[in-house]
Amino acid sequence: MITGIKGIRRIRRAGAVALTSGALVAAGALTATPAQAVTTPSIIAKGGYLMNNANSSTLYTKQADTRLSTGSTTKIMTAKVVLAQSNLNLDAKVTFQKAYSDYIVANNYASSAHFIVGDKVTVRQLLYGLMLPSGCDAAYALADKFGTGTTRADRVKNFIGKMNTAAKNLGLKNTHFDSFDGIGHGANYSTPRDLTKIASSAMKSSSFRTIVKTKSYTAKTTTKTGSTRTMSPWTNTNGLLNSYSGTIGVKTGSGPEAKYCLVFAATRGGKTVIGTVLASTSIPNREADAKKLMNYGFARLG
Repeated sequence: MITGIKGIRRIRRAGAVALTSGALVAAGALTATPAQAVTTPSIIAKGGYLMNNANSSTLYTKQADTRLSTGSTTKIMTAKVVLAQSNLNLDAKVTFQKAYSDYIVANNYASSAHFIVGDKVTVRQLLYGLMLPSGCDAAYALADKFGTGTTRADRVKNFIGKMNTAAKNLGLKNTHFDSFDGIGHGANYSTPRDLTKIASSAMKSSSFRTIVKTKSYTAKTTTKTGSTRTMSPWTNTNGLLNSYSGTIGVKTGSGPEAKYCLVFAATRGGKTVIGTVLASTSIPNREADAKKLMNYGFARLG
């Protein structure tokens, strides 16, 4: 039995040492425990891919190299080819032709920017009309404007050729375009990995980045009489811009064969992930798939 003041002091010192040691052990346990492994997500889409945009390293794959229909995600390449033109003037005027509107009707009223025949529109406005409401009429106008040839058919064919050349220049072996908008003719396909690489390349353009992160845009065109027409605002079809923090792009797609597609990108904590889901089963499911992949990617990057 310890008695007296000295004994009490010894007890206090021993208790302090024990408390300090216990704290150190607890702290050591916290720092020594390895981080829990991040669970690989399961997605509904038939194919998916995610990469770290900083170094193109793969973060997730699901049938990433399976050739699938791409729907309107094809328009990423359409925009990329336009923005790569030398001495490009985004404010150059294009007269909107009846053929572009007729094309929408002929294809079961495909997605449209609803430009008015005879109006003068800028290349910039066509790009916004291409990427936000996914206008197939805008895609046709851009292919006609930036293709080479004496006839519209020749110019469109040449433009699609430029799209395929751009894919080859990126080293893509599982991508082929036979349309300027995703309404294919039997040979319009890509893969989740290839589409992600196309989008990553397109995102190097500041103009492209600005367009695809825009939630709403109102174009003012010039009519035949020279007056100004204020068009109805276009809303970006990419719902992630409103529902996933850090989203910076890029493009939706859909169709009978393509089902529901989404190429997406987001930046958080200075880190950017970019990816693709193809052949999901609905708009909500393609967005849910994309969110799962981005959450997974950011968790892996830390």
